[in-house]
Amino acid sequence: MSGTSGIVAPDKSAIPVSRDVSDRAAEVAAVPDAPPEAAAPRFSAVEIAVLVLASLAAIAAAKIAEPFLVPLIAGILLAYPLRPAVTALERLRVPRFGGATLVMVALMGIAGASAYVLHDDLDDALAQLPGAARKIRIAFEREAAQKAGPIAHVKEAAEELERAVGAPARRPGEPVAAPPPAPAPAPGAQIQSFVTRQTAGALTVAGQIGVALLLTYFLLGTGDAFRRKCARIAGASLARRRVTVEVLNEIDAQVQAYMLILIGPNVLIGVLTWLALAAVGLPYAGLWGAFVGGVHILPYVGTVIGAVAVGAASLVSNGSLAEAALAMGIVVAIATAIGMGLATWMQGRACRMNVVAVYVGLIFFGWLWGGWGLVLAFPLLAVLKSIADRVDAMLPIRELLAA
Repeated sequence: MSGTSGIVAPDKSAIPVSRDVSDRAAEVAAVPDAPPEAAAPRFSAVEIAVLVLASLAAIAAAKIAEPFLVPLIAGILLAYPLRPAVTALERLRVPRFGGATLVMVALMGIAGASAYVLHDDLDDALAQLPGAARKIRIAFEREAAQKAGPIAHVKEAAEELERAVGAPARRPGEPVAAPPPAPAPAPGAQIQSFVTRQTAGALTVAGQIGVALLLTYFLLGTGDAFRRKCARIAGASLARRRVTVEVLNEIDAQVQAYMLILIGPNVLIGVLTWLALAAVGLPYAGLWGAFVGGVHILPYVGTVIGAVAVGAASLVSNGSLAEAALAMGIVVAIATAIGMGLATWMQGRACRMNVVAVYVGLIFFGWLWGGWGLVLAFPLLAVLKSIADRVDAMLPIRELLAA
């Protein structure tokens, strides 16, 4: 036998493992894996490019399809706050379409009664439009007859510079050619064109409102058929259907809360504006209060429109810039205190969304669909947040919208 034949190789499995190493391995094994919904999805550069292109294509399609999408979305959103009334009538053994008819007739009746109450003031105000236009024309003529101010001098200097840049080169000794006479402006034609465009826009909005109300009526009459179809489309899995129903229920609650926030503060703004303008002696204070409360449905922009309209009415009625400024200040103060104070607090409590994200959304939808976009922006953001809260792939959107 050789000397090495009696040497037994050590068993590596028998080597004792350090206690620190074993404890560390046990801790690593004991740590549970992070839940899949806590990790943000990672995209490659190609996927990000595809997502960006798809988003731009969707925005362009939404811009082009505005005449179709706006009444569709408005009708669906309007059906949410009216559904509880139809459901209550159904419990009283009123057929679903019969309850929907009663609710829509009641809604039209409230709008018609409001218009009837303000009918006399509106007729009187329209009858005074020619006189108001005459006063405004005289005020502009009087301002033009006065000595030109700094702004007029700056404008004249800019016109001279434009003539100097656009004038052709002149040889030495050649007489200076007189500038061609400027074409006379036609303010009357411009005003008529503006009125025509606004009238066409008002008729378009009226048609869209009619289409939205008809869609709302059909949605109320069909009951939960739309919800059942959405749950069926979600898939055969019971979990997916449950999540879909939860999303629809949350959207229902969010839209109902938004409509309450939209109606309540705006009615309060209209009433307080009416009382305040009546206290300062502005004619047709009730009409202007209803106007301010109605246009305040447009966030931020409605306050400016209401203040300018009330200021112009006060200036035409009283002829005093101080009283016009006071009337405008009243409108802005009431709209700011209630619209940006009470309404913002109620929206934050109801929807728990980031204020900056909501403001950016208002700007985006206002650019996309104009006035309709300002009205529909907040409920659309609330719907988007409700979906993002339950879809793992929409984690970035959830974090952007969360308060």
